[in-house]
Amino acid sequence: MASEQHTVEPGTDVLIRKVDSHLAALRAGLHGPELELAERLARCLRELVLCTAQASAADRGQVRVAVHYFVLRRESRGRLLSVRSLTAAERVVDRVARQLGRPDLLT
Repeated sequence: MASEQHTVEPGTDVLIRKVDSHLAALRAGLHGPELELAERLARCLRELVLCTAQASAADRGQVRVAVHYFVLRRESRGRLLSVRSLTAAERVVDRVARQLGRPDLLT
């Protein structure tokens, strides 16, 4: 009996862990609509990571950029740090989902 083997690209688990870890940190400080948006973005990113695991390097790269944009979002703590809102992350994630033919994931 042959068993189907799925090869997962290196980095897939890492990207999902980054999304989950960042979402856990956001849950400590966000509430209401902002938290709901963060959770929707995390769900979309997880799905994009999984559906592009066997895709081209270019497609995986787009998803990696979206994950990093979401994860590296910072609150303003001084002039040296850029401010990225969840809305800005939403635009990036939505753009990547559209480019990859996954409009069903749009938030």
